[in-house]
Amino acid sequence: MPGPCRILLVSGSLRTRSINTAALRTGLAVTPDDVEAMLYEHMADLPHFNPDDDVDPLHPAVADLRTSIGAAGAVLFSTPEYAGALPGSFKNLLDWTIGDPQAGSIYEKPVGWINPSPHGAASAIASLRTVLTYAHAEIVDDACADIPITPAAVGEDGLVADAAVRERLAAVLTTLAVVTETRS
Repeated sequence: MPGPCRILLVSGSLRTRSINTAALRTGLAVTPDDVEAMLYEHMADLPHFNPDDDVDPLHPAVADLRTSIGAAGAVLFSTPEYAGALPGSFKNLLDWTIGDPQAGSIYEKPVGWINPSPHGAASAIASLRTVLTYAHAEIVDDACADIPITPAAVGEDGLVADAAVRERLAAVLTTLAVVTETRS
């Protein structure tokens, strides 16, 4: 009997009180029982991407990222928009995940994203779609959602209590899990 579907949650923000990270932490709290969600929290540890360094032995932070991706059946991203695009640190993380059928890449892996910005992040989301398309990830459109969250909605515990937000996060995770399970 197979184990629960695993979904890796990746925030594109390094901010301590990031609404992107708060949305994903809330996603952890509302993950359906048959899904195992894991929050990747080591983006700041990744070295700058250089194809010359994409050889064994990998930098430990890169090896950890790829191991986390490899263990997941799907990936859910949440990213802010900085200066009309993806944050540089997040794009760097994405560069380390590209590798066609290489172990630990997002090649043909089901992916989705949430956009918690109350102001939208259309340029960042368009850029994310472009990068994921080039990486040959399987974009699950039904697992891509605008779920606006204001900074005031994030509690001291780093979670969002709003029932509608929590329901929508759970629905995105369920959608990714269903797609992942049908591929197995």
